[in-house]
Amino acid sequence: MCERLAHDLELVPLTLGQVLYESGETMSHAYFPIDCIVSLLYVMKNGESAEIAVVGNEGMIGIALFMGGESTMSRAIVQNAGSAYRLKARVLKDEFLRGGSLSHLLLMFASALITQMVQTAACNRHHPVAQQLCRWILLSLDRLPSDRISMTEKLIGNMLGLAPAEVSNAADVLEKAGLIHYNHGEITVLDRAGVEKRSCECYDVVKKESDRLLPPVVEAGP
Repeated sequence: MCERLAHDLELVPLTLGQVLYESGETMSHAYFPIDCIVSLLYVMKNGESAEIAVVGNEGMIGIALFMGGESTMSRAIVQNAGSAYRLKARVLKDEFLRGGSLSHLLLMFASALITQMVQTAACNRHHPVAQQLCRWILLSLDRLPSDRISMTEKLIGNMLGLAPAEVSNAADVLEKAGLIHYNHGEITVLDRAGVEKRSCECYDVVKKESDRLLPPVVEAGP
């Protein structure tokens, strides 16, 4: 993070299920996750939703702020609790307009995020539930400091656009194969390599593009 912004960054706790902004809502802040995951959901008129991307310490929440808009059609909800740095929208936009290294990094992240959104849409349309769950587990693990994902079964279903029973059935298959331990939404990965083998190609596509565009994540303060 640019040293010029250090005094503008506010460290805030983010709780499981916390909504950072709703679809169509004007964004007042951008968020830079540290050890949490934020899910971006597309919300239908009837209230149903489906995840279009996950963001962790590799990126930020609020790309619309520097891409010409004040709002977006997605909902941002905390998938795994933790902390993030919060930055006022105006400060972010002013820094982006300077055209320095941060601007370049933000654009690279936006490109990686768009790839993830496109691949997620294709995955949800063409691949079995079990493969979708594996992709989602792996993308989450890449953004967490441990092998444990703590959520509710209902929230997982909302993320994937699936009924809780479908999530439970797919998780049971992975658990019986010895790949994960599953307990009412809490997933502990026991065999990551096995989960990768069960996943579709979508995870690999998203991972390679993110690695190509973004620098490795390092532990750093503001």
